[in-house]
Amino acid sequence: MKGRSSKGFQFDNVLNISFAHLFHDIYSSFLAPILPLLIEKLSINYTLSGLLQVVQRIPSLAMPFIGIIADKVCMRYFMIFTPALTATAMSLLGIAPNYTVLVILLFVTGVSSALFHVPAPVMMKKVSGNRIGKGMSFYMAGGEIARTIGPLIIVGAVSLWTLEGTYKLIPLGILASVILFFKLKKINISDEIREKEKEKRIGWKQTFTKFLPLFMTLAAIIFFNAMMKESIKTFLPTYLKFLEGKTLLTGAVYLSIFQFSGIIGTYCAGTISDKIGRKKILLIISIINPVLMWLFVVIDNSLRMPILIIMGIFLFAQGPVLLALVNDVNSDRPAFINSIYMTFSFIIGSISILLFGVLSDWLNFEISFKISAILGLFAIPFILKLKDKNCPT
Repeated sequence: MKGRSSKGFQFDNVLNISFAHLFHDIYSSFLAPILPLLIEKLSINYTLSGLLQVVQRIPSLAMPFIGIIADKVCMRYFMIFTPALTATAMSLLGIAPNYTVLVILLFVTGVSSALFHVPAPVMMKKVSGNRIGKGMSFYMAGGEIARTIGPLIIVGAVSLWTLEGTYKLIPLGILASVILFFKLKKINISDEIREKEKEKRIGWKQTFTKFLPLFMTLAAIIFFNAMMKESIKTFLPTYLKFLEGKTLLTGAVYLSIFQFSGIIGTYCAGTISDKIGRKKILLIISIINPVLMWLFVVIDNSLRMPILIIMGIFLFAQGPVLLALVNDVNSDRPAFINSIYMTFSFIIGSISILLFGVLSDWLNFEISFKISAILGLFAIPFILKLKDKNCPT
């Protein structure tokens, strides 16, 4: 089948790319756990707090241009050096003297993240053979493992060295890039790309126009689900500290448990979608998520943790399925196609969390969580518009 590896599912390379995602996203997950401390230190409100996520994702607007470049150059170097850059910027958040410096550091992180996330799924597709869903599950699980242990690492660092001492985590990020150099240098898909350059390829403008209806449908699905996921990822520690009087460590533990349950969702969902189809599992997920979100708000505190765990499984399950669906597309510009999807995903996610921050300042956290649950139901009509596709296993 065109565009798929003849070597089948390359387990070693799948693991290498998943570990790259793990190393990178450990550091990019540092903001939410220390956000309560940054709010107190810099005296910022929830709207400005939500704006930090927007700043971090503004570089996502450049993802299509990165995708055009990535289709022509050696992609693996994007993935090798960005963990060191992300680690440096995120480990310096604690010493930011004002909001402006904080914004600059997060913008740098956003640039690094964009450079990483455009080529990574494309490389995963190439080493997954005809089991793209399973490959994307491994890839997304790497990210969720990172966001499980990342909050514990940054809170542990704060406990050891104070907020201003978190810069001491930078060497670990640099070491990660060194390890990735040796792990990823053997993954080479540039020969295939150069071979396609010899053929007559569809231009990127024509590619964008051809797949625009799919992009718009996916953007709608992402938008109506984004506020549920992003609000918990960003504001859970803040909600627990300021509204329920929990400690910073408790908030980090809750967030890590939420992210850990996401590992289950990301690993299982993509693999299952290879068997029953992308559309069917997306429909199941989008029906269950709003119910769980509503229960999280109204249920007794003693039952909140079980709901949070189940919610993590289903909120994160959508990611690998959508990513597999995008990489099902038969195109000779895979990095560009993926970059458009990632741009929608990152930008819509940032807009959603900014909107949640504004609503929380205007109303309160509980009402904002309920609004996000209601919005999640509006994704269902757009999922029904998708063509159902079962990938061969």
